[in-house]
Amino acid sequence: MEFQANVAANEMPAGCIFLTPLGWWGYAYTDAAIVGVVIGNRTESAAWKALQSRAGNLTPGNDDTFALKKRIKNYIAGEIDSFQDIPISTKPTTSFQSQVLQACRQIEHGETVTYGELARRAGSPRAARAVGSVMASNVMPVVIPCHRVVPSSGQFGGFSAPGGVTLKKQLLDLEASCHSDSTHAERTLFAEIV
Repeated sequence: MEFQANVAANEMPAGCIFLTPLGWWGYAYTDAAIVGVVIGNRTESAAWKALQSRAGNLTPGNDDTFALKKRIKNYIAGEIDSFQDIPISTKPTTSFQSQVLQACRQIEHGETVTYGELARRAGSPRAARAVGSVMASNVMPVVIPCHRVVPSSGQFGGFSAPGGVTLKKQLLDLEASCHSDSTHAERTLFAEIV
């Protein structure tokens, strides 16, 4: 998996905004990659404004190159999707930030890790606090699943998307129910076979 797609510096991204049961979501994209994601906005205009603050000037679009709109709607409806195959491009970051974002992207659907564990996975085991800063500035929530990173206290911690911790809890609950449903289905199938 390539973490950053090559996006020409002069290529203007397009934006796609859509309504979900968890508010207005959207993403900015080029032909090569997703460059920003917004989630949980209360209005369409708030989502568009948030997306522009992440990706700069945007042209309206309704691209299906990455099928991300459909995949997000399916994810919210309870389908398991890691989004790890979606090509992304981030603004220049430090080596540490890049390693943290890459490690975060590898957190599986339904899994949570602590800030300290993510720091360890990123190769900087003593940088839990710095990992928190990287998560707070993540411009691609869900695609880079910062909602799966929690404090060691067992609480939910912060979440900078609209809706804050409430939305983070909704996403984690959604993922947990997907896994409990699939485990139940596997047990039922096994019982029918035996």
